[in-house]
Amino acid sequence: MEHALKELIKKCDLAIKNEDFDTLMNYYTNDAVLVVKPGMIAKGKDEIKKAFIAIAKYFNNSVVPTQGEMIILEAGDTALVLSHTLIESDKEDSEYSMDRKATYVFKKNSQGKWLCAIDNSYGTELVNK
Repeated sequence: MEHALKELIKKCDLAIKNEDFDTLMNYYTNDAVLVVKPGMIAKGKDEIKKAFIAIAKYFNNSVVPTQGEMIILEAGDTALVLSHTLIESDKEDSEYSMDRKATYVFKKNSQGKWLCAIDNSYGTELVNK
């Protein structure tokens, strides 16, 4: 059986592709953290939304994220997602890898809905910088 987080992450990827950042913010905790790029972090929904708008612009408004193999480790109301994340774009000269080993942390709220608390598409690459 597919884990509910796989479907949720597909919805997030679709919102990013469609640049529907208002919908995307519904999938984040209020105090979420997004690794924009190594050395740059956005905190909270307002900063994260602004970051996604800037990321879309960086990728010539053509970014298409997809997930490959995914492992979900769940403990109570917390889940760690390890994912092979692929970024497609018509931008050919990105200084960042488009083939990533992402790490995401999700928390289940009081209504039982999973929300992203930490969005790190760079995964452990951050320790190599």
